[in-house]
Amino acid sequence: MTPLWVVSTGPGDPCLLPPMAVDALERSEVIAGYGRYLDLLPAGLLEGKDILQTGMTGEVARCSAALETAYAGRPTAVVSGGDAGIYGMAGLVYELAYDKGYADRVEITVVPGVSALSAAAALLGAPLMHDFAAVSLSDRLTPWDVIERRVAHAAQGDFVLVLYNPRSKGRQWQLGRVLELLRQWKPAETPVGVVRQAYRAGQEVRVETLGTLDPDTVDMLTVLVIGSESTRVLGKHLVTPRGYMKKYGLDSQEDS
Repeated sequence: MTPLWVVSTGPGDPCLLPPMAVDALERSEVIAGYGRYLDLLPAGLLEGKDILQTGMTGEVARCSAALETAYAGRPTAVVSGGDAGIYGMAGLVYELAYDKGYADRVEITVVPGVSALSAAAALLGAPLMHDFAAVSLSDRLTPWDVIERRVAHAAQGDFVLVLYNPRSKGRQWQLGRVLELLRQWKPAETPVGVVRQAYRAGQEVRVETLGTLDPDTVDMLTVLVIGSESTRVLGKHLVTPRGYMKKYGLDSQEDS
């Protein structure tokens, strides 16, 4: 069987490119990907490769083309930013492979990587130390009423909430609506971590509150981390305690 790697490239910094991803790219004859993510790869990894490049909405075309080349016997990689298994290309590759009958001759391997949520969390401190939920606000593939319902349930369950794709030029009102929803169950002083371009040129990291966050300052390159009831601002960092300090009697803020 011919290998087809679905390669997670992380947030874009070469230091966070997994060694397994480097190995897969080096062994591939063909590399398929969205132009922005290909541009973030070290140039040496693309030398001598056949490149299948498409735009943002070309996911089906590039995954199909990659499967065809692998089915024809050429080791191939599909590049996916962040972690390919989290809002990435892994699911689509598997769906197409089984739908089109490629799975009997193509060996698919998903290479894990640093996701956008873990990159954002690391820059903010430790906001995901307890239960959290992730929701994409893009309604290009998911109906908006489903997105609203998921956000509402996460808020009522007091999860830390990570918002992917919060706002774009074509989606101006959705984030404002979500903030309104969240304020029904979370106080205005709830801390919100705002991370833009994590581990890339132009990186921005700041902490605001649910009451002060201006949707106009957020775009598609931003990940939002909205705290739970227990999330704290410690200095310039966000931390959601797991409970160790309280368990061992070390929490100075605990009531006596």
